[in-house]
Amino acid sequence: MLRVRSVIWQSWKGFKTFPCAAVEVKNELILGFKEGSKERSELEKALQNLKGKTEEIPCVIGNEEVWTKDIRYQLSPFNHSHKVSKFCYADKELINKAIEASVAARREWDLKPVADRAQIFFRAADIISGPKRADVLAKTMIGQGKTVVQAEIDAAAELIDFFRFNAKHAIQLEQQQPLDSDGSTNTMLYRGLEGFVAAVAPFNFTAIGGNLAGTPAIMGNVVLWKPSDTAMSASYAVYKILRESGLPPSIIQFVPADGPVFGDTITSSEHLAGINFTGSVPTFKRLWKQVAQNLDIYRNFPRVAGGFKIYGSLFLEQNKNIKKFIVTFYLSSDWSLLLAIPTFSLGILSLHFAILNFFLIILSLGHIRVYILQF
Repeated sequence: MLRVRSVIWQSWKGFKTFPCAAVEVKNELILGFKEGSKERSELEKALQNLKGKTEEIPCVIGNEEVWTKDIRYQLSPFNHSHKVSKFCYADKELINKAIEASVAARREWDLKPVADRAQIFFRAADIISGPKRADVLAKTMIGQGKTVVQAEIDAAAELIDFFRFNAKHAIQLEQQQPLDSDGSTNTMLYRGLEGFVAAVAPFNFTAIGGNLAGTPAIMGNVVLWKPSDTAMSASYAVYKILRESGLPPSIIQFVPADGPVFGDTITSSEHLAGINFTGSVPTFKRLWKQVAQNLDIYRNFPRVAGGFKIYGSLFLEQNKNIKKFIVTFYLSSDWSLLLAIPTFSLGILSLHFAILNFFLIILSLGHIRVYILQF
């Protein structure tokens, strides 16, 4: 999967010249899980192994597994009698302990060559692609209610691509150096942020959780990963794979927590350096406001990045003159989506076909309008 050619990278100011690899990666193949295939057999076995079982998932602070008294359960969305995992919420004191551990580990991790950091994520991608693929898929299917196709696209292909391409791009980034001129040599060093990054993950994508926590770490940052309650099992599987791949303790810490408690605690820490977030607009606004209100206490200016879930309402309106239906979705984040569907496309399958095959996206004034073309 990876073709490596050796190159020599130059460094500066006390750093030794070290060899590393410029890598070429490809998108992970999406498996078909056809009857009688090896991947189908392995997945069926993994699903069977999870049936009726409850996984115990602690908080991981530094290199220590910690349990609190605030016990919670992840339920299978299609079988509420099945407790997929038992976990606990970190309290304010434990979150602050995680912050202290991350800050203590930050300098050594940041000074590690980017190629060495990247290799951890290449190994993690290979493990997910190979021996742990069925396990991560099964936990995504049981815990988040996904079909095999949805899980394969998310927890396997997308997550593997995140790890491989982000690691590749991190290595390539150091090649981008300023020009030299007569009598001077210009060098740029890429450093992690001076503090910790909080990664707040959503319920619906295993890959996004791994990416929100993993990408800052590749770039030399230390991370507190708050997984979603309803994606706990798959998220913990990804976390364990990262540790198995050589990720040192305290670089990414696994910190399930109540949302407001986690948000209040991280935003009140002077060491907050960034928030990497995917979730709801109100939650992100709350975090952003808290960061703004606490600007005077921080050692630097925290970076705040957010992506949002999209929900909408559907309205149908028939236009007799043009003999087609106008379907309008009103979405969160002030997005609007307009679909013009021919009258023969009222069935669900036809609607999906129209959306997937005949669309033109026009970006205008912060809104997204999608027009389904009539043929």
